[in-house]
Amino acid sequence: MRRPPRPFRCPALLSLLMMAAWPDRPFSTPAMGADGNDIEVAQSEKSGRARDPLRLIHGERATCSRPAPVAELLDPPTTSALTAASKFSAGEHFRENITPGAEVRIAWLGATFMRRFAIKIEDAAGATTIQFHTLLRPSRDQHIIDELDGRHETRLGDVWCLLKRQSNGEAGTLLINAVPNIFYVRDGSGKLGAVDAVWGGAGWEIGASPVDGDRLWPAGARVLSR
Repeated sequence: MRRPPRPFRCPALLSLLMMAAWPDRPFSTPAMGADGNDIEVAQSEKSGRARDPLRLIHGERATCSRPAPVAELLDPPTTSALTAASKFSAGEHFRENITPGAEVRIAWLGATFMRRFAIKIEDAAGATTIQFHTLLRPSRDQHIIDELDGRHETRLGDVWCLLKRQSNGEAGTLLINAVPNIFYVRDGSGKLGAVDAVWGGAGWEIGASPVDGDRLWPAGARVLSR
């Protein structure tokens, strides 16, 4: 009685045969663990990261400029007044107000945002360029930050600049379809956090959350970075 052929079990020989068949395409034999599994895949799964790191589609850039303080010709401002004018005080801008005359219609400010970010005072920088990115799949903050590779951090002044351009829910850089716009900003104590702005119909709804949690941002969300 003839024995059935034994299965092919020589990875090295298989690799050589594949290289001979496709000489222009690189092949490599994966490192195998004692259990026969691919070590690289196992390590990727253990760290929680996919082998394909692409999570963002990069979009257009927008330039935000902050006007310089105007000096009175007949009554020059004092040094302290100039210092105050060159600062961005979050608490003076981010306020719940949906009246027609509001500088930005804000319907809701979360407790975490008020506690961590509304107390912040930033130096008023000159023009800054902000780029938006669209999430391809549900993602945590740390995965997004890693992919932005050091360009993730923005400022509350940048958030306000973009909100002013769409103060009544007009079309623009920020999404207005109830999907989050995400910024990574340092709070009043210098700790990085996620600030999200969502247009809710009556006005903007602005919240904040830590970046080291398990929150998943939905696919289609917009991420703003430098």
